[in-house]
Amino acid sequence: MKRKEFLSFSEEDTANIAKKFCNNLKVGDAVLFHGEMGAGKTTFTKTIAEYYNCDDIAVSPTFSLVNEYFGDAKIFHFDLYRISDEEDLYSIGFYDYIREEAIFVIEWSENIPSLSDEFSRVFTISITKIDEASRKIIIEGMEE
Repeated sequence: MKRKEFLSFSEEDTANIAKKFCNNLKVGDAVLFHGEMGAGKTTFTKTIAEYYNCDDIAVSPTFSLVNEYFGDAKIFHFDLYRISDEEDLYSIGFYDYIREEAIFVIEWSENIPSLSDEFSRVFTISITKIDEASRKIIIEGMEE
């Protein structure tokens, strides 16, 4: 699995990194995010939704647990912050969603370590705050 590291010094930098990353994505893929609150996971997701010409602007699904975006590809954006086990995944209908032809973007994926087993192709993106504006972004699985 290829691992690429990037430094971002602004939201614009993060969006540009996300645009490059989108060249790797296809329907059926899962993007598993790791990173603290405010690190830039939703900014990254917003760029993915824009790349696929989705009608809605991506926002964090913290309270709804999943947001659906429709464009050139269907995108399901999950926030698993409040999810702690497989039973919780069943209760939110997660396993019904993953039967769909879509791209799956999952924040707080580390709460369910076995999650990557559910998808044939997985990208892991870790975003670490360096300071208020700067981020270290590590993408595993990126080809370009």
